[in-house]
Amino acid sequence: MLRVLGIESSCDETGVAIFSSRDGLLAHALHSQVVTHREFGGVVPELASRDHVKHIVHLVDEVLAKAGMHKTDIDAIAYTAGPGLVGALLVGSSFAKSLSFALNIPALGVHHLEAHLLAAKLDAPELEFPFTALLVSGGHTQLIEARGLGNYHLLGETLDDAVGEAFDKTAKLMGLSYPGGPLLAKLADAADAQDCAEVPAFPRPMLNRPGFDFSFSGLKTHAMMVWRRSPQDDQSRASIAKAFQDAVVETLITKCMRALEHTGSQRLVVAGGVGANRALRAALSTEMKACGRQVYFPRPEYCTDNGAMVAYTGCLHLLEDRKQHDSDHAIQVRARWPLMRE
Repeated sequence: MLRVLGIESSCDETGVAIFSSRDGLLAHALHSQVVTHREFGGVVPELASRDHVKHIVHLVDEVLAKAGMHKTDIDAIAYTAGPGLVGALLVGSSFAKSLSFALNIPALGVHHLEAHLLAAKLDAPELEFPFTALLVSGGHTQLIEARGLGNYHLLGETLDDAVGEAFDKTAKLMGLSYPGGPLLAKLADAADAQDCAEVPAFPRPMLNRPGFDFSFSGLKTHAMMVWRRSPQDDQSRASIAKAFQDAVVETLITKCMRALEHTGSQRLVVAGGVGANRALRAALSTEMKACGRQVYFPRPEYCTDNGAMVAYTGCLHLLEDRKQHDSDHAIQVRARWPLMRE
């Protein structure tokens, strides 16, 4: 049995968890910094780093108490080594390396995007490689062929804005508070279809081009122009939100189906914060069922940044190779770190 402490601190959420190779997820805890950054309309890196310092110790104590464990019961530590905000990453990695040195146990740096890709396996351990994955978040929009643990091939990605970024920016231009993406999605889900019929048609970017790349900057600009010509009231806001979300969902689904045909895969994994979007989950589930394929979503709490996915990913790598861990106590993080190592 291997019990791994996972630490996530890549951006504005401090996540800590303990995963057991025998018993699964034993405990997890999360502190979000949404309130801290709301007045600035986005994440302030220095404030994010300070907040991680403030909360990481008591979150570790919290998960140990929930799991009924002592620090000495931990067999290894996995921490997010990148990509992300350098200062935030340094807080998590410094803590992980210090604790591993004190306990004389291995520490393993985990790739943040790989942890997102594998989060669906927390509730679906039967999910096996290979599979095709759609990674959708505030910073990434990628279609990936997952061939095996640590073996990933990029099929396509956004050429400009990530889909989560486009959600947030569209929400902001219509006066929604930070973080606006989830609020825009709620408006879209509640919008009246009849009212939405009066909104000019939204484009489906890059669907008329072959391949698997995305582009969302033009869609965001289109939403801005429609908003400026509208009465700019609650009804207009909801109608535009729905038209925007419908365009995003259709675009993502069409590209996913192309990727599945290309790879020949029968399994699709959706990962990242936008993977919690209800309209996307419902539409993809219907589409995949209709063609006899399977789609896997992490539960919503595992779509956003969390310690559980880091602990689980670290555990998988350590089980595959017990000697695979940081060979020294040097603290190294990577703000930019491609997932594909081809």
